[in-house]
Amino acid sequence: YLRITEDGYLPPAPRVYVFAGKAAPGYFEAKEIIHLICRLSRVINADKRASEYIKVVFAADYRVSLAEKLIPAADVSEQISTAGTEASGTGNMKFSMNGALTIGTLDGANIEIREAVGEENFYLFGLTTPEVERHLAEGSYDPWEYYRKHPEIRRVLDAISAGRFSPDEPAVFHWIFEKLLAKNERYLHLADFMSYLEGHERIGMEYSRPDIWMRKAVLNTARMGYFSSDRTIREYAKDIWGIKPTPARVVVPKA
Repeated sequence: YLRITEDGYLPPAPRVYVFAGKAAPGYFEAKEIIHLICRLSRVINADKRASEYIKVVFAADYRVSLAEKLIPAADVSEQISTAGTEASGTGNMKFSMNGALTIGTLDGANIEIREAVGEENFYLFGLTTPEVERHLAEGSYDPWEYYRKHPEIRRVLDAISAGRFSPDEPAVFHWIFEKLLAKNERYLHLADFMSYLEGHERIGMEYSRPDIWMRKAVLNTARMGYFSSDRTIREYAKDIWGIKPTPARVVVPKA
């Protein structure tokens, strides 16, 4: 949005960013992130300079019946947890099986999906788990270094902190600025950010080429058979539960 309105940038293809989720009543940060998304939506969608190219939507009360509509409609699946923090995932499998291409880190089920669909059909970004662990162990992650070094990061954080998307409450999201720049910020968000932007640049260029995009989408669907629940249950039975299948009993009626 900032690139469109301040730099005259024109995206190669228009985008609608759909967010969906819930926050527990006592989870302040999660509720405020949803608050920020809604504020972004209000500002961006009303800005005639940008609304032709980008829209932001928050789908409230996320549930299975809503997922049934969103997942088949998606072109891109964002699976952007910091490497080593997400134990597993099935939502990303559903998106990929329905033809959405994934932009994600080497984390959780993303690793298996990337192996199944092919590296060329997955938009990888970010640190690896060993890199994350090393930064945390050594205390070598300095978010202010990224803030000073990358004007893209600085512009985004400054816009949020200064109330660009909340003019009636300029300081309401300043806590995000402080949290992302805290020395002990354990998710290392800013270390992954520039790589994330580069991934979206590739997505934009390839989406504008239907021949490239459709091939990738079809291969995503075609190569997801490995994640069948039948295979999963067989492996659980063999490796975890130590049980064998009972042969089906066939009864042939007498003539």
